[in-house]
Amino acid sequence: MKKSIVVSTQQTNFSALAFKEDLEINVKKISEFGFDGIELAIRDPKYLEKEKIIQLIRDCHLEVPAIGTGQAWGEEGLSFSDPNEIIRKMAVERIIEQIKFASYFGSQVIIGLIRGIVKEGVAREDAEAWATSCLRECARFAQEENVKLTLEPVNRYESNFINSLEEGVEFIKKINKPNIGLLADTFHMNIEEASIYESLKQAKEYITHVHFADSNRWAPGYGHLDFPKIVDTLKEIGYQGYVSAEILPFPNQTAAAEMTIKTLHLLPI
Repeated sequence: MKKSIVVSTQQTNFSALAFKEDLEINVKKISEFGFDGIELAIRDPKYLEKEKIIQLIRDCHLEVPAIGTGQAWGEEGLSFSDPNEIIRKMAVERIIEQIKFASYFGSQVIIGLIRGIVKEGVAREDAEAWATSCLRECARFAQEENVKLTLEPVNRYESNFINSLEEGVEFIKKINKPNIGLLADTFHMNIEEASIYESLKQAKEYITHVHFADSNRWAPGYGHLDFPKIVDTLKEIGYQGYVSAEILPFPNQTAAAEMTIKTLHLLPI
């Protein structure tokens, strides 16, 4: 397994990001800390200096395992399950742009909260049908670009649509596309799963990316989750991808990254 940490390429209101200010400084810091990769959280690729970012990451000898897309939901309200067809089309167009950018790095594109929620007054069947249609369209385009999508279950306090790994697996089966996997996030799993370890085992054929955050969303090792056992379980199921820290910048962003890499170096990754 390799180690990465999430960084926002643009200013954002999303709190669970250790780094979200000066991208160039942050990328260099992450390389110096000893991470193997950097997961990029991107609201809208059209505002990026793409060639500059690509060169910066290559110069720092980092990989980009995944592209996060949740800011388009959190800051613009774009989603696959919105009853407004125009908003759904905008969400699909945004993910297509994310896929194009991901293709430069061979990154996965995360489908988290941009899939949306079941809004009040909307039938669940309708919301699921809209989300299914949108995700299939994105998956078809991603196949052409040789990019994988990874569906992230999110806890019940942030979403009422796909909360557990089991629900994620069932939704992936409905989409029925070979380039869609599952993201297992320890923070969300701590809320939703009866057993993090058994849930990982049951979803092992689908897991393509993993987020690490402790029970309080601090750096791993600074809450009550048993990360040695989580890592042992990931190794048991044959997971060989990235573990990526999506954490709060506490007590500050530099310390959070240092705390993360300290814990990860102690784990049998």
